Amino acid sequence: MRFWDQVKMSLEGVVIALDAIRANKVRATLTISGVAVGVFVVVAMGATIHGIRQSFQQDLEEFGANTFQVRRRGVGFNSCDGTDENCPERRNPRITLDDWTAIRRLGEVGSAMAWMFGQGDMTYRNRTVRNVGYDAQSADWIKTDIADVSPGRSFSESEHDAAAPVIVINDSLKSQLFGDSDPIGKQIAVGAMQMTVIGVYHTKAGFLKAMDGRGPDRPRAVVPMMTAWRRMPVWRNMLIMVRPRPEVTREEAMDAVTALLRGRRGLHPTQPNNFALVGMERMLEVFNQLFGAIFVVGLALSAVGLLVGGVGVVAIMMISVTERTREIGVRKALGATRGTILWQFLVEASTLTSLGAVIGLLIGAGMAALIKANFPSIPASVPIASVVAALIVAILTGVGFGMLPAMRAAKLDPVEALRYE
Repeated sequence: MRFWDQVKMSLEGVVIALDAIRANKVRATLTISGVAVGVFVVVAMGATIHGIRQSFQQDLEEFGANTFQVRRRGVGFNSCDGTDENCPERRNPRITLDDWTAIRRLGEVGSAMAWMFGQGDMTYRNRTVRNVGYDAQSADWIKTDIADVSPGRSFSESEHDAAAPVIVINDSLKSQLFGDSDPIGKQIAVGAMQMTVIGVYHTKAGFLKAMDGRGPDRPRAVVPMMTAWRRMPVWRNMLIMVRPRPEVTREEAMDAVTALLRGRRGLHPTQPNNFALVGMERMLEVFNQLFGAIFVVGLALSAVGLLVGGVGVVAIMMISVTERTREIGVRKALGATRGTILWQFLVEASTLTSLGAVIGLLIGAGMAALIKANFPSIPASVPIASVVAALIVAILTGVGFGMLPAMRAAKLDPVEALRYE
């Protein structure tokens, strides 16, 4: 069969499929809806996860590719619960101020930012914002968080070391406490402690920041780490963000930090580390594990929709074969081969499922645009790979479920088919 003849026959199959949709609206709607739902679930979840992953990577890139964390415990699904008495990580000693000071002095380390977390009510005159989270960080926090402070300034090294009662607030907290007035130099109460506002910082929207409450839409503040350590109720579970010197590789810096902490803790060569060094790629790996599992669940849900669509394909194509038995007999009498009949019916089945896939893609793309508009920290978008995969799966669903009625049509005896009424 020549190529153009095959194209012509395919187009004829598409037209016949559209006629079948008009003639069997209920069954066709069931088929198209099933496939559309299946494709929509995959596309919407794929677009959301793609956007979250992109935002997550941007957050990690702000910290720097060479940056790593020094933590009391590791991260991930394979580490045991810290509340479990049998968990070895539960016995790990906390990262201390002395550990931080020693790490800062290493020749391989360019900067080491200490980081703790706290929470409390913040009050200015008669306005109170409840349960505001704050970051207790060392003076070089601005290099890691890449936040713009304006108006005002961040706290200095001397203010940090002296545990000065100063605070930098974000846009959301400034708006809720001060409205349109200038907050610089004014006193706010953080719990029972009076602190002076010295700056307002602006941070980018990101999924990682939004997830742990540090996004621009949530009230947040930054205070000197020594101020929090000495004078505020913080969770004294310190982590340290380490950035190697430019001429030093991350592996060299991690080896230096590992040797230092093992020596400080008196660990023998055969003893495992009782601390954790976590690189940015490990954070991304944990993310992929989490959302990979979620995506598998989405695939299972979409498979149900495709199954519904597939059953609809079988039903509508069987009816089509029955209604067109005499037509099939005529075509065979005029020289149509089994392959020709088989191809025509498979094209019809694929047209039905492809139409469902297109509808599912359009709804999924609309959902992605809606998520992006309402959640700036999640730049959801539909990858081209998802579009191609959805169309291929829809066509394969049509071919797979349409094969039985197509084979039935192809095997009809032309004499018996011509006698059919």
